[in-house]
Amino acid sequence: MRAAADDRAEVRPDDPSRAPRGTGGVRPDVLRKAAGAASLLVVVLLAVMAVRLPWAGDLGIHAATLERLRHDMSDPGDPLVNADVTSPYYSPWMLFLAVLGKVTGLTTFQVLHVAAAINLVLLVTGVRQFVRTLTARKGAVAMSILCLALLCGWGLFTWSGFTGLTSLALCLAYPSSFALGVAFHLWALLRRALAADWGWVRYLALGVVLAVVLLSHQFTGVVTSLGLLAIALGRTPLPARAVWYKLGAGVALAVAILAVWPYYSFFGLLGVGGLNSVHKPLYEHLVSHYGLLALGVVALGLRFRRDQRDPLVLFFAMGAFVYFAGDVTGQYAYGRVLPAVFISAQLALGIEVAGESGPAVRRWLVPVTAAALLVGCWAQAGTLNYVAGRSAMPSAMRHVPSQKLWAGYGWIRKDVAWGDTIMTKDYFALRQAPAYGAYTVESGYPDFFLPDQTKRTKDTKLFFKKTTSRARKLSILREFHVKWVIAFPSDGGLSPHDPALERVARGPHGEVLYKVRST
Repeated sequence: MRAAADDRAEVRPDDPSRAPRGTGGVRPDVLRKAAGAASLLVVVLLAVMAVRLPWAGDLGIHAATLERLRHDMSDPGDPLVNADVTSPYYSPWMLFLAVLGKVTGLTTFQVLHVAAAINLVLLVTGVRQFVRTLTARKGAVAMSILCLALLCGWGLFTWSGFTGLTSLALCLAYPSSFALGVAFHLWALLRRALAADWGWVRYLALGVVLAVVLLSHQFTGVVTSLGLLAIALGRTPLPARAVWYKLGAGVALAVAILAVWPYYSFFGLLGVGGLNSVHKPLYEHLVSHYGLLALGVVALGLRFRRDQRDPLVLFFAMGAFVYFAGDVTGQYAYGRVLPAVFISAQLALGIEVAGESGPAVRRWLVPVTAAALLVGCWAQAGTLNYVAGRSAMPSAMRHVPSQKLWAGYGWIRKDVAWGDTIMTKDYFALRQAPAYGAYTVESGYPDFFLPDQTKRTKDTKLFFKKTTSRARKLSILREFHVKWVIAFPSDGGLSPHDPALERVARGPHGEVLYKVRST
């Protein structure tokens, strides 16, 4: 069993007499330097992403959220459509960024660059702080960063709220990355609190931070909560009754904050549906997407042999239970708990490779882990295309799998005014135009607080349907106060020569912007 001293705020440094003499003929200090250099390269690559801010996925909804908050912080309305409803995107983190933008005068996208930089600092420092509460082995932090970024599978897998290199590169400015960085700090703080017998005020402060995480990104908030529970249950000896009271007070304060948050009903999210089809891919291609994590499971097994209540083991078990429960029940949204499975396994491997299991295990674990990390590098090598551009990469690197980036939608800004409503069914227009202040008739993302979402989707389809009468199409434009139409020639809708439309601009992919002149 683990000694009680292992739960101190900082684990004591390595005992030189116990240090391994070598790993496969390679000196440990050489391995540590190599891991340090590689992890530094990962951090630098992500720092470049904070500067470049590649556009893909959900960047538009977060930019739109900032646009609405900067325009009206007290009653911003829906971020995507012109409706006076609440939205879960209005979190404490986004409110802070909106205030930052108003105070500094930075544009929305400049603020997102700053957000990406802050999130990267939170992530790197959070990983370091948490790992240092688990071990003082030299190289453990560097190896943990490498495992978090690269140890997943040999097939490219990207999703917000995950620590994979490509996921972070594309999602670094997202609230999920902020919540993840804060989560690592929160786990480290709880480890220190349990070791140092903190007072009531500090435990209440932890509750406030937990509420911020839950409000900023609900899925990461669940993962964070599981990690906190695993840390508390993994304490040796178990926390005293007084400590559980303090923990309960912190949780109670977090719940109270969630209940009174004015921008949306946190507990109203518990009963929403429609998320399962979106998250079903998390249960597909398990071997190719997650296969390299098997090494992390081995590392967890080593830790389990030493301590059956190891916090990383408990964290993994909780996450795996929820994940498989989602598969059994068909509630695929439960798959968003996967970061709990990933992070626990990846950190366990990083710590064990650094020497926690002793030289005998380390002798075979290091080369196998190095091989797995190389496979992970190749799986996510497409991230380099975001830095230099595909054309500047060596020919062998140009065709590695990568998440395709989107072109910006700033070409509409010289014509479309802030707050104008656009009729479009184009996938990219729905998800990008609101980032520049416009609204769309149909919401580009599922919106659980929008009561007429079904009607908006139906009317958009009806507008572009060829058999719909002109009078009906004009009535839809009037109903939603539409000032612009974005459509490809094959989309349908009103004829390009209809007197109600005036062609104004052509987009980079052939889409056309029409001004609605008369309905």
